[in-house]
Amino acid sequence: MKKLKFIALGAASLALLSACDKNGDNPAAPTAESAKAAGEDTIAKGLPGGSKFAEAAKSVGLDATLGGPGPYTVLVPTDAAFDKLPAGALDTLMKPESRADLTGVLSYHILPGTMLAEDIGKAIDAGGGKTEIATMGGGTLTATKEGDKIVLTDAAGTKAIVTTADSKRSNGVVHEIDSVLMPSK
Repeated sequence: MKKLKFIALGAASLALLSACDKNGDNPAAPTAESAKAAGEDTIAKGLPGGSKFAEAAKSVGLDATLGGPGPYTVLVPTDAAFDKLPAGALDTLMKPESRADLTGVLSYHILPGTMLAEDIGKAIDAGGGKTEIATMGGGTLTATKEGDKIVLTDAAGTKAIVTTADSKRSNGVVHEIDSVLMPSK
């Protein structure tokens, strides 16, 4: 599998280098296939530009991780979810001296591997109505269902509903959620 990825990446790079105008000095726009092969369809590239989650991830260097091979499942709080935090909480987390705390909060929203909504739903059903999910930050979330919606609960009891599921990327999947989840301290 690694050989195939390397070959695809090499072919995409060769295609990009050879796709020049008649003077040979202006590269042509990459195709969708070559962009995917070159890693432009990663979770990091798919985060909404200017979103609070994307800005926070970039400020602590997690954008590089989320641009890597993965696979990852990322629970991305919407900007409205960040707006529900207590006044000034995000500003405090974005300060350089709070980098470790912000990294902890963001990594609490990253799950190892690819977990589609269907996978989470099946785990909830198999667990008798709930399942525990380990995060990259070392914490756990409890997943349950309310009707057909997947609900994730943090250690403090904050609930986040998956509002948009299964945005697939080359290195994993993104689920949008309606609340920011916080790890226990």
